[in-house]
Amino acid sequence: MDLSQEYTLIEDAIPGRGDLVIARVSALGHHTWVELPSGRRATLYVGDELLLACGARYAPDQFEAELPEDLGPADLVAAGGVLGKVHSRHSAIGAPTRLDPIGLLGDADGRVLNLRDFRLPEPPTALRPPTTIVVVGTSMNSGKTTTVAAIVRGLTLAGLRVGTAKLTGTGAGGDPWLFRDAGAVAAYDFTDAGYPTTFRVPLDDLVESSQLLHGHLAAQAVDAVVLEIADGVLQAETAALLDRPEMRRLVDGMVFASGEAAGALFGVARLQALGLPVLAVSGLLTCSPLAMREAAAGLSVPVYTPNDLCSPMLATSLLDRVGGAMPGATGDSMLA
Repeated sequence: MDLSQEYTLIEDAIPGRGDLVIARVSALGHHTWVELPSGRRATLYVGDELLLACGARYAPDQFEAELPEDLGPADLVAAGGVLGKVHSRHSAIGAPTRLDPIGLLGDADGRVLNLRDFRLPEPPTALRPPTTIVVVGTSMNSGKTTTVAAIVRGLTLAGLRVGTAKLTGTGAGGDPWLFRDAGAVAAYDFTDAGYPTTFRVPLDDLVESSQLLHGHLAAQAVDAVVLEIADGVLQAETAALLDRPEMRRLVDGMVFASGEAAGALFGVARLQALGLPVLAVSGLLTCSPLAMREAAAGLSVPVYTPNDLCSPMLATSLLDRVGGAMPGATGDSMLA
């Protein structure tokens, strides 16, 4: 944002998804810092005034939060800078940091500013569609992001140009920075499409934002794209997104991340029942050799550790197997 421009404070509006809001910290709770655009973690103090975005949050390991219905007392539901109202929380998580909204941020004409005002433009048409691998998992913290980074690293070491994006989740800078560190020539997430979080976002909008991010990666002449869909296959937006024809047309192969063997068997079976081409399994279960053996015994696809996926030979073998991951596949890319 250009803070040299003239802005207005709107105190009598109902917050909308992605609306920008100025709020004052009234009590510290679970989040004692907030992430700045630079990625730095800024320590919070009572009385600090913050520029945040309004949104809901789905995080079984932390908060379930909804969009605020008014500008009354609210919560910091994510350190990435999301204001919402917490409805439930994990028993191991403390109460949220409390906020007192001061007002919505408006432009010089009094129009409420929204994160979508700063989204990426429509991308140019790519000369050729890149091979696309999608990583999904059983739940949050199942190892999806680590799996994405490992695949990116392996493909990069093989000399390929790799782009990556996180299609759903809650806004935070850590994942895109990790993808860049792994070697991605471009890394986006849903905030670049104008959403602070994707919980409760209408499905058509999620499909459009996913196509927008994929289109920007494809336009940069990457050889491969690795996408992450957050949370688990039972989460409403994730399940619906995987079942959309537009998303299927983006997918050449899938890698499933799980924290345990039973989850891996369930997740792979669910994806294959949807007709999606599963290439491999990874995730937190690979921390345990025993869990890996249990999973491998019941799976028709291999189980790889993140270190395995960092291997150029193994990572490129995933691309070579695209089209052959489902019984009866012809070997042609799903993008053809």
